[in-house]
Amino acid sequence: MENLKTKIRDISDFPRPGINFKDITPLVQDPATLRECVEKLIAPYKNVKITAIAGMEARGFIFGSLAAWELGVGFIPLRKPGKLPYDVQKVDYDLEYGQATLEAHIDAISPGDKILLIDDVLATGGTAKASCDLVEILGGEVIACAFVIELGFLNGRYQLSNYPIHTLLTY
Repeated sequence: MENLKTKIRDISDFPRPGINFKDITPLVQDPATLRECVEKLIAPYKNVKITAIAGMEARGFIFGSLAAWELGVGFIPLRKPGKLPYDVQKVDYDLEYGQATLEAHIDAISPGDKILLIDDVLATGGTAKASCDLVEILGGEVIACAFVIELGFLNGRYQLSNYPIHTLLTY
């Protein structure tokens, strides 16, 4: 994982003072490292029955769609409000600085679908937990949650205590 870690850039005081942002841009710009990252992200699930991968807007789309391609399954975008053109199911949730909403098409998941949830970062766990809730409201089963980075000091995994969690890098 050390190779992946060298491709994560720290940006101080972004998006506000006191935050040390983990920038994945150098990782996704390097084809070999991006491939290594996706392979390690999906390694535990290669022999698991998965119907689709769900990824949260926006960086979860990067890793989620590539993982879906590699596993030969579909990709379900979990979007911010007003971005999807068809009928949606939504979940409202709290953030550390306000509220947010995630939406998915009502026909994106069928009852019994086995879903792997993928995002770039597990921070406080609010978005990931809301994503799990949305998948389950639509009738799917969350098989696991996989993240490139976990900010362990924010204890986000406690919000996901009902789900297996796989992370590549922990800070």
